[in-house]
Amino acid sequence: MLYRSFFLLFLTMLPLTAEASRPNIILIMADDIGYECYGCYGSQQYKTPNIDRLAEKGTRFEHCYSQPLCTPSRVKIMTGLSNARNYSAFSILNRDQRTFGHVFQAAGYRTFVGGKWQLYGAEHYYYPNRHHAKGTLPANAGFDEYCLWQVEKLGDRYWNPLLDINGKVTQFQPEDYGPDIVTNHICDFMEQKSDKPFFIYYPMILVHNPFPTTPDSEDPKSKDDQQNFEDMVQYMDKTIGKIVKKTEDLGIAENTLILVTGDNGTNRKIVSNLNGQEIKGGKGLTTDAGTHVALVAYQPGTVKAGQVCQDIVDFSDFLPTMQEVAGIAKDESLDGVSFAKALTGTNPNAREWMYCYYNPRPDRENLKPQRFTRDQRYKLYGDGRFYDVANDPLEQTPLEEKNEAYQKLAAALASMPAESPVLLKFPE
Repeated sequence: MLYRSFFLLFLTMLPLTAEASRPNIILIMADDIGYECYGCYGSQQYKTPNIDRLAEKGTRFEHCYSQPLCTPSRVKIMTGLSNARNYSAFSILNRDQRTFGHVFQAAGYRTFVGGKWQLYGAEHYYYPNRHHAKGTLPANAGFDEYCLWQVEKLGDRYWNPLLDINGKVTQFQPEDYGPDIVTNHICDFMEQKSDKPFFIYYPMILVHNPFPTTPDSEDPKSKDDQQNFEDMVQYMDKTIGKIVKKTEDLGIAENTLILVTGDNGTNRKIVSNLNGQEIKGGKGLTTDAGTHVALVAYQPGTVKAGQVCQDIVDFSDFLPTMQEVAGIAKDESLDGVSFAKALTGTNPNAREWMYCYYNPRPDRENLKPQRFTRDQRYKLYGDGRFYDVANDPLEQTPLEEKNEAYQKLAAALASMPAESPVLLKFPE
């Protein structure tokens, strides 16, 4: 904690004389959607023209991997650390954690978060000893302003939403659509006149179940989960397009890095077709269907256009990448590796493997963690199972041969924590 305090103090002392030229950063993370649901990844089933345009005019990554579930992914992407080091319970971000909100706020950025929070331990979350755990509120996570669903209370997220806007909980009307309200707040935040750059984190409400219709659905009474999900993907893309257009209308597109990803695989009710293959959603699973997510980067004139990057990206990599882009000194205690140079096509990412430590409910003694390392082709679990996932994505046939990749991944496993000492903390 003392080191972190000195680090934050150091950041506040950084020279900010060229703030107007420092890049704005918008990190967009859709909820419950795997790589198979985007046109730029080969889908003809889903309509994502705005994201496809970002991929065409920017860089698309083939090997981005999240945690298999929402809160674990949020904790990892926000802190740049493996879940083994700081994840204690579902819906909780421990209050002692330094997030990218803190980092950018201390460096002189205006900061905003909109969408789904799920990091405080809302009213409906209780734990085995019957205490009500408290995690982190958005204002304490480094964000100047916010418009969020599921902070302290639950309520609906789509139609008739209950949202917390800068500390004021508001119940909207039945005809109001939560994703539109959040997106409008993001656009309004961008419009604020300031000599400071901004950092916006948009952990989207879309496309998580339940699967209601959207404002653009042809049948507003549809109960077809699959069709409604496809409509939700299209509406997710529409809202991202609105944010991109706002940067263009404000004349800041060339000075704004936009990153688009997803927090984990698709809901298991959903079946998608990709390049002739049927892919069943794998949210919560450690297979590719649960962890392989999209990543598209866009900044005209800076991010290389039309590039398809084969580098491995782990969710811990986003924080050090954004720090490098913004010229902020990296905290060397992070697990993440910057992929900033890969954005410009000047240098490949230094990461040779990624590590996943996954225990969705560490507060429950009967659940044991799963862990694995992988590269672009092979995957090694902590229990010794070894797969050629490029040719066996469902992980049905473990390999017997201990090849060079096995040795590399075994060494990687040994270098990372096998157990987590992090405990769930309760208010005194």
